[in-house]
Amino acid sequence: MLDFRSIETFLWVVKLGSFRGAAARLNTTQPAISQRIAQLEREMGVKLLNRDHRVASPTPSGRQMMVYAEKLIGLRAQMMAEIGDRSAMRGVMRLGVAETIVHTWLPRLVKSVNEIYPNLSLEIEVDITPNLSARLLAQEIELAFVVGPLSASGVHNRVLADYPIGFLASPSLGLGKGPVTPAELARFPIITFPRKTKPYEVVREVFDRPELPPIRLHASASLATVIHMAVEGLGIAVIPDAIVENELADGRLQLLDTDLAITPLTFTASWLASPDVVAVERVAELARQIAQSSLAVDAPALAGH
Repeated sequence: MLDFRSIETFLWVVKLGSFRGAAARLNTTQPAISQRIAQLEREMGVKLLNRDHRVASPTPSGRQMMVYAEKLIGLRAQMMAEIGDRSAMRGVMRLGVAETIVHTWLPRLVKSVNEIYPNLSLEIEVDITPNLSARLLAQEIELAFVVGPLSASGVHNRVLADYPIGFLASPSLGLGKGPVTPAELARFPIITFPRKTKPYEVVREVFDRPELPPIRLHASASLATVIHMAVEGLGIAVIPDAIVENELADGRLQLLDTDLAITPLTFTASWLASPDVVAVERVAELARQIAQSSLAVDAPALAGH
């Protein structure tokens, strides 16, 4: 009798093109994947996969099998979501997170997942959006919280929240009284997100004016480093205000008054279309709710600075 485990294994071998990829996705070993595929082929009585040069591709029968495999796995996921207890949602979800989210509401999300889906484990990777986008498309992660929306084919996006970008400086720089002109800002090093990110390019464009001197732009993949440098008076941080709520509250940083406008960063939950995405969609919606409530709480506090 066919079982869902073998069908799911077949689906992921085809989608990822290798036994190794399917083993990583299903948190098992390559020999276990080989055994499941061999068992499925014996039960179906046909060869389902071509195994050439370490690349697994479906045979004509395998392509037919994929149509039914996707339907079966999708129906199983829907059935478990609609009828099953929340604790029935189990397994490992690989989550890619931009660091802005780490510094805002990620702990609340992890706590909520632990409470609502006690048998669902999260493997969390923190990186910049371009890298997380590439990992998502390579199916090395299932869900990404990134600066979006991502426009690649097959990607679904759900807007989480917009984060205003502020110019933040230590009071030691003496810039906290009254409006600060672009020329005054340009006197100091600007500290922001790393190269190859959208915020970095936006900051460069904002200061790319003929009347301004070339700016000294310090970039770091670590927002903790950016914040520390700003607190120490080593430059002006250009990052979302929400990240430094504590530093603003205790006076270590000030939100500068300037007419330079930077478009807020839109963060999305992004994932690939797949027959078994119910858990991903539920965590994405939970993340959206938490992100929105976090902004509602933070907005009054930030307005006072």
